[in-house]
Amino acid sequence: MSSIVSVQTLNKTYDGGFRALKDVSLDIRDGEVLALLGPNGAGKTTLISIICGITTATSGKVSVGGHDTIGEYRAARALIGLVPQEINLEPFETVMNTVMFSRGLFGKGRDDAYIERVLRQLSLWDKRDAQTKELSGGMKRRVLIAKALAHEPRVLFLDEPTAGVDVELRREMWETMRDLKSHGVTIILTTHYIEEAELMADRIGIMAGGEIRLVREKAELMAELGRKQLVIELSTNVEKVPEALSGYDLSVGRDGSEIVYHYDSRRDRTGITKLLNDLQAAGLQMRDVRTEQSSLEDIFVDLTQGDAR
Repeated sequence: MSSIVSVQTLNKTYDGGFRALKDVSLDIRDGEVLALLGPNGAGKTTLISIICGITTATSGKVSVGGHDTIGEYRAARALIGLVPQEINLEPFETVMNTVMFSRGLFGKGRDDAYIERVLRQLSLWDKRDAQTKELSGGMKRRVLIAKALAHEPRVLFLDEPTAGVDVELRREMWETMRDLKSHGVTIILTTHYIEEAELMADRIGIMAGGEIRLVREKAELMAELGRKQLVIELSTNVEKVPEALSGYDLSVGRDGSEIVYHYDSRRDRTGITKLLNDLQAAGLQMRDVRTEQSSLEDIFVDLTQGDAR
């Protein structure tokens, strides 16, 4: 799959010396949904702002649809729609006029049929003549998406689109994103909701401390999450795994009071029954047994711990 956004060794250092981005490189594939996870201060919004031309990078290069965002700014920006975190709408303007005005800003000719399709897609058609100040917070976020789609972009950035909305509206927004993807729109989603990333993304990226720590196919991550641990608490501490148990994927945990068995829960045979028998045969007395499984949240915490600002 070809890349529609290419980020190469991007750096951003603000006055005062704070380095918000550190040699960030990223290729975003045409038609995918990429979820970017990270704590506050990780650099997600800074990265999006540079790609969208709102902030200037200290060094590095960004291209969108093959257009350099500096040398060919207009061509690159025309391909991008941005839905910011902040809701900033003209309160006395109607929904219809708000969206049509955004289309005109990009030099697009009037297309009432397209605007109607966007508003219907976002369940805003019945609100087209309402002033934006009359709308709920969730509906205002829909207007922001409609504004971002007004000029028919190929890439849509959603910066925390479901922040502050209730569960029902969040699920409706997810349906909207699925629909946009089905129409060929590439979506880059920043979110604090692990569930949102798991549900919506084709790939998941994790940022922390101005760096991209991981970018993986969601399916690969989910496969990795299929690995479980069987933690066996022992009556007597051990220094190492007995030689008789060397054929198992075992490690010693918690100062020798535990034996940890790593296995794939998706396999037909986990080997647990045989292991427990062999443990007894090796003279190890069990006090308790429990299972543990990593989640996407565990991976996120491991990669970002200590980096939140």
